[in-house]
Amino acid sequence: MKHINVKGHAGLVREKDSTAILNVDSNEYKKYISQRQNRLKSRERMEDVESDLASIKDDINEIKALLLNLTNG
Repeated sequence: MKHINVKGHAGLVREKDSTAILNVDSNEYKKYISQRQNRLKSRERMEDVESDLASIKDDINEIKALLLNLTNG
C-alpha cells in the first residue's frame, strides 16, 4: 500500500488505493485513547451520581410519607 502525505497534517497520510486518511502518529493515537477513556469514566461517574440522586429522592419521599402517616395516624 502506498501512502501520500496530507498537506498541513504531519501525522496523517492518505492511502492511495482506498483514499482513506490514516493517522500514523502513535503518540496522537495514545492521547486520543486516553482522552476517550477519561470521557467514558466521566460519563459513568455522572450516571452513578444521577442514580444515587434518584435513590435519595425516593428515600426522602418515603420518609415524607411515613411522617405524614405518623402525624395523621
